[in-house]
Amino acid sequence: MGLIAKILIGLVAVEHLYILWMEMFAWETAGKKSFKNALADELFKPTKGLAANQGLYNGFLAAGLIWTFFISDEVWKNNVSIFFLACVIIAGIYGATVSQKIFFVQAMPAIVALLFVLAGRL
Repeated sequence: MGLIAKILIGLVAVEHLYILWMEMFAWETAGKKSFKNALADELFKPTKGLAANQGLYNGFLAAGLIWTFFISDEVWKNNVSIFFLACVIIAGIYGATVSQKIFFVQAMPAIVALLFVLAGRL
């Protein structure tokens, strides 16, 4: 796997660690800023538990991507990278049904990373 692919995977992982933090620990502050157009202010407190659950799933995505840095077998590293990047892409596409911004913020970086992972396999 090439250096650019690794850097992009790392950036996608960091992004999902940020999403974990925002949704699990800062939903009523940073979450309000990020989703101000998608959710009314009075709904942040009652949806805190739901957001925390989503944050946990984003943490699993980040963990899977970080795991790829510790896999020594190139075939496994590529396969695990492809799987977790595909999960991020699917989540971003689904999230775009709520806000198109989610596609560009979440799915697009994962798509670019996936392209570099796949290009490294050629």
